[in-house]
Amino acid sequence: MVTIKSPREIELLKEAGNIVYKTHQYIKPFIKPGITTKEIDKLCEDFIIKQGATPSFKGCEGFPNAVCTSVNNVVIHGIPSNYKLKDGDIISIDIGACIKGYHGDSAWSYEVGNVNDDDKYLLKHTELALYEGIKEARAGNRIGDIGYAVENYANKYNLGIVREFVGHGVGRSVHEDPNVPNYGNKGQGLLLKKGMVIAIEPMLTFGDEEIDMDDDGFNVVTTDNSKAAHYEHTIAITDGDPIILTGEIKNGKE
Repeated sequence: MVTIKSPREIELLKEAGNIVYKTHQYIKPFIKPGITTKEIDKLCEDFIIKQGATPSFKGCEGFPNAVCTSVNNVVIHGIPSNYKLKDGDIISIDIGACIKGYHGDSAWSYEVGNVNDDDKYLLKHTELALYEGIKEARAGNRIGDIGYAVENYANKYNLGIVREFVGHGVGRSVHEDPNVPNYGNKGQGLLLKKGMVIAIEPMLTFGDEEIDMDDDGFNVVTTDNSKAAHYEHTIAITDGDPIILTGEIKNGKE
């Protein structure tokens, strides 16, 4: 069921989202060759807890860690491990935080040391695809308008679109209705209304769109071993421009 959030709930979701944003800013300087993804997870978890929040993902559907660390060909849901990041890797870190019963959710992809031009291209255009989707997230539009914008942008830059996993609503649960695909048709799908809160999260690949799941039941990888990128913001639908709840807040405003 899709829920409409009250202004008070939007403020609580913004509080949770800001903790997620600050966690991303905190972890960025640590993303260097030699650090393990398990160490990244621990740093993020400790930081979230110090903010008075709890990690949204820990224990969610059995996920064992606080954050998802997806390296190179891992699209999403990468389980932190003893893998040491290497120069030239790319890593997506998906962070969720819950405070006062409400969640924030945002993923970002990062360069590790010196990455090649293809990887820079992938990261740049996956991030820009996210913002193309966000532009369409306004009352009166439909879910299909968001998906179409992401898909059209990805196709323009010849990037593969992961279709089996999608964005989602966010609120008292980190994953709520509605589903928000990264593909679609203009004017189709659920009508967007003021007070809806959704996560838009393009997952694009530098190669084929086909994916597999590792035996651990979490790591989603590209079938052709091409690299993947993942960018995500939680946003609130308004009568005007959407509010990014997982972005920087200055003087009480995004």
